[in-house]
Amino acid sequence: MTDVTLEKNMTPPNPEKFTLGYVPVQHSVLKNAEIIPMSLRSVHFVMPGGVDDLAAPSGGNAYDRRVCLDLPGFGWQVHKHTVDGSWPRPGAEARAELARTLREFPDGTVVLLDGLVACGVPEIIVPEAERLRLAVLVHLPLGDETGLEPAVAAELDALERTVLRAVPAVIATSDWAVRRLVSHHGLAPERVHVAAPGADIAPLAAGTDGVSRLLCVAAVTPRKGQHRLVEALAAVTDLPWSCVCVGGLNQDPEYVAELRSLIAKHGLEDRLILAGPQAGAELDASYNTADLMVLTSYAETYGMAVTEALARGIPVLATDVGGLPEAVGRAPDGGVPGILVPPENPAAIAVELRGWFGEADVRRRLKAAARGRRAALNGWAGTARSLASVLGRLPNEPRRAA
Repeated sequence: MTDVTLEKNMTPPNPEKFTLGYVPVQHSVLKNAEIIPMSLRSVHFVMPGGVDDLAAPSGGNAYDRRVCLDLPGFGWQVHKHTVDGSWPRPGAEARAELARTLREFPDGTVVLLDGLVACGVPEIIVPEAERLRLAVLVHLPLGDETGLEPAVAAELDALERTVLRAVPAVIATSDWAVRRLVSHHGLAPERVHVAAPGADIAPLAAGTDGVSRLLCVAAVTPRKGQHRLVEALAAVTDLPWSCVCVGGLNQDPEYVAELRSLIAKHGLEDRLILAGPQAGAELDASYNTADLMVLTSYAETYGMAVTEALARGIPVLATDVGGLPEAVGRAPDGGVPGILVPPENPAAIAVELRGWFGEADVRRRLKAAARGRRAALNGWAGTARSLASVLGRLPNEPRRAA
């Protein structure tokens, strides 16, 4: 038998090209070898429709797509099921389609549900938890979405609590998110697990002049808070910055229109570009010209754009919310590869931008820490390994969780 060995941040072999197992390796040294059996177990992954639509990118969709590719390397064959609908508040047709999809699975089937699909419809999920082996992957608690009416947020919060209390396993994308779900929904800690997003190490970004090109990678929505970035940049127009905002423009057209008006109000049209969604080589090119990543979110369970930047040695300026500090992390020598600012404070962002432009020592320290953090980032194989471990421990006899 021949094994295929993987370095720490490499993608597991394509399951269509390999029928033999392989030995995962961490830190480029063969330790604690885990032989994956040749026969794969099956998991049915239920995701929102549009998960493969690169014109409407999201961190949750990117996560779902990637683990579908990597789970076979850890013993799980993935069967994808996408359900169109206005999740997490679907119409009758979407509800019926989800119910039909779950109903057709035999008793005892292992099912991984994206939380966007699962958490708003307990009337569908809870009964199925009595016969299927369910795990729910929560990318963002439903009530944490910015811009919801208070009554809507409270309703979604209650629906999510009912679902998460009924399933035997909940998966979150950061340690912060695990703590949040356990405390907020009163879940048993042993039923909530972390599978943090991985990062693919990329070539070091060339940047522009080492200081002036700012990059924000995030869907243009109220939760991502691009208006705070505009307000901060409007306060430092004397600095020689340019900024590109990469991200979908279709999720909240009203917010996008307001953002364009704000950009025009401050006369920043020539310096701050809403580039729309990017993927592949186009997105790589945007990262390659960046000197500093900026992210001004109101809520994040992790922050995949942060680690994508750090994987290229790009320092980060981000709001101190949710799992973002965890994504920024530290270099092995303790250096912090980013600047965290209080939320709801464009003035603080402006102050830090002045420090970035005006203090060469600050830039050198941040860039050195970003390169150190880059070398220490975990790959997607670790994410898939964590998910596989959770799926493998689901109880053999489904029952409603207390």
